[in-house]
Amino acid sequence: MSQPSSNNLNSFNVSNRTPLPHGAENGREEVVEILLGRDVVKADKPDMYDRTPLWYAAKNGHEEVMEILLGRQEVNPGKPDEDGRTPLFCAVEGGFEQLVNLLLRRDEVNPDEPDEYGQTPLHCAAENGHEGVVKILLGRDEVNPDKPDEYGQTPLYCAAWHGNEGVVKILLGRDDINPDKQDDGNQTPLYCAAENGHAGVVKILLTRGDVNPNKQDTNGRTPLIGAARNGHEGVVKILLGRDDTNPNKPDTDGRPPLCWAAGSGHAGVIALLQSPASVTRSAE
Repeated sequence: MSQPSSNNLNSFNVSNRTPLPHGAENGREEVVEILLGRDVVKADKPDMYDRTPLWYAAKNGHEEVMEILLGRQEVNPGKPDEDGRTPLFCAVEGGFEQLVNLLLRRDEVNPDEPDEYGQTPLHCAAENGHEGVVKILLGRDEVNPDKPDEYGQTPLYCAAWHGNEGVVKILLGRDDINPDKQDDGNQTPLYCAAENGHAGVVKILLTRGDVNPNKQDTNGRTPLIGAARNGHEGVVKILLGRDDTNPNKPDTDGRPPLCWAAGSGHAGVIALLQSPASVTRSAE
């Protein structure tokens, strides 16, 4: 059987990808080893998106291929793609704990390196609910657990937005996290959890004395308004169960939660806001 020519080994498709990243992406260890046995093959050659063979292997969770590539001196394990996402970011996104540990053994890998949107691997793990990966990253001194991205959103904010209760609990166990930190729109983790109907996260956040249930965003909307306008009755009940929640606090346009619920047609929320306890508290 004839050997493939050097030209074929380094030929690329419209994405400027050579055969090596294709093999790496699909976890073909034997193919990767064969290709790397040829001097003409570049083990760290990026495609048009600046994604290397290692990047593709990490993205798809192929540990054996990653170990082969990491054995090559010319491979940079911390090399980001055009969006600033490194192989570590890819492994974190997939929740591949073994791959995360494998990459973190390398000094060239920065566990707190942000992508072009300012999101770190911890943001990514929190957003996707990968509790094991979150714990691994928080075990690194270089990782800032309260670091905001370019929109001012912290890992806790991301976890709250997506309703990842386990990650929220892990992050709140840290003394260096502000659980009431506002993003660029002045929305807190509590606000985004309430707005998205994540009752479990709302309960967890409200166990903290440093979380203000009445804190307003840029438009003056409280967590209660966020829950009321989207019809999240369970969250509304939780918030109204707090003595320090103002059930009639209006936004900057003068609209209280009741107006938002009425405008959206949420009869159940309207009934809750008109309950005797809520009416009494509004009158105080």
